[in-house]
Amino acid sequence: MEDLVLTSGNHNNNGRSRPERHVAVFAFPSSSHPSLLLTLIRRLSSASPTTVFSFFNTAKFNRPVFSDFSSPDIRRYDISDGVPEGYVFRGKPQEDTNLFLAVAEEELRKGVKVAEADIGLKVSCLVVDAFYWFSGDMAEEMNVPWVSFWTAGACSLAAHVYTDLIRSKSSQIIKGSSAVPDEDEIVDFIPGFSKLRLSDLPSGVLFGNLESPFSTMLHKMGKNMAKATAVPINSFQQLDPNLTKNLSSELNNFLNIGPFNLITSTQNPPSEVDEFSCISWLESQEPRSVAYISFGTVCKPAPHELVAIAEALEEAKTPFLWSISNDSKKHFPEGFLERTTANGSGKVVPWAPQVQVLEHIAIGVFVTHGGWNSVLESVGAGVPMICRPLRGDQQINSWMVEKVWGIGVRIEGGSFTRRGTRCALEQVLSRDGSRKGFKERIEALKELAHKAVEPNGSSNENFKILVDVVTRVTL
Repeated sequence: MEDLVLTSGNHNNNGRSRPERHVAVFAFPSSSHPSLLLTLIRRLSSASPTTVFSFFNTAKFNRPVFSDFSSPDIRRYDISDGVPEGYVFRGKPQEDTNLFLAVAEEELRKGVKVAEADIGLKVSCLVVDAFYWFSGDMAEEMNVPWVSFWTAGACSLAAHVYTDLIRSKSSQIIKGSSAVPDEDEIVDFIPGFSKLRLSDLPSGVLFGNLESPFSTMLHKMGKNMAKATAVPINSFQQLDPNLTKNLSSELNNFLNIGPFNLITSTQNPPSEVDEFSCISWLESQEPRSVAYISFGTVCKPAPHELVAIAEALEEAKTPFLWSISNDSKKHFPEGFLERTTANGSGKVVPWAPQVQVLEHIAIGVFVTHGGWNSVLESVGAGVPMICRPLRGDQQINSWMVEKVWGIGVRIEGGSFTRRGTRCALEQVLSRDGSRKGFKERIEALKELAHKAVEPNGSSNENFKILVDVVTRVTL
């Protein structure tokens, strides 16, 4: 197991005055979590130039987020990933995460002491990924504010905050004699939701392995979050007014401070190189005619589902831009790539500049896994969605997209079939009233999202409250 490694882009202040505050930042080593938290810390650093931030994560996840970024005020610290030397992974679910969770608290406690000695200042605030439920105890011991950052939406957060209530109420909803809650049951007892299907709750709340380290972590997180000094989330309050109102009554300083994708695009216009000429290809397509398909870098539909998507696109004669790994292309139907490329109706790339693509007028629908970042990017661009959730919060996000916000549909039956995919494409892209309804609703949300991040917008005002919490010296 690796020892704590201290690596910062620059530990020399280069003549700058000594910082007045020291904030410890705990990032969780998972998908987009570190980059979102670093985005928040960069904003906080700009708002508080006399504060130095110690950013803790495993080397594997610290390396990419700091690859093109260096600041004397945000110092990188690598902690152990918990994987013993010579360990052979067995392919168990969340195996790497479970190994990390076993050492995380000890590593972070040790890391804070090292950073305090390195910087010469006691930590005055903890800003952490909400997954680190135990950081509340650390903050209490240190007598400092505890900021618990939720990287996703209010809908999934509410499911974790109310896990005990959901489990208690659902125990009364028994299917037959199996003592198992009916997954298709629609319930109305979860605060902030007018209704919700039980099977759309995030895994670990009611279904799945409730005793796994990851599920236990989420349960403890939900139970302890009310003790946090502030709970900022990557969303905007006009998206979920009922959930925002309810969670504001349960949590201290519940602050919608997003969408981050709109804030970063405003402050730092997209600089991603369109190396596969996606935008120039879109220029040749009709307005609102193209289906953009992407499931991110972690989630992958099964091979037979990829076949179904391809068959539906070709059958419906839907122009498409598909971002998919080169390895997955082997599952396409024979001749699919050659036929669609030859007639100009399709383009398949290993990577696409997603924000720029979604903002292009040719895009008519986003076929997505329903990850929170993708949902926010679609809302920010005003593009309706076809969702095929695969894991985590994607189920409940997709419920909101279809049933609450009315800005898209979930794939029929829960997985891609040729018929179901074609029906969804026709429903969202058709010229009749259904397409108009999707477009009108998501355009309305787009306008609210953009207003929220304006100088006097709700997210910007909430961010000012967060800055006050983080820079408040309590020692």
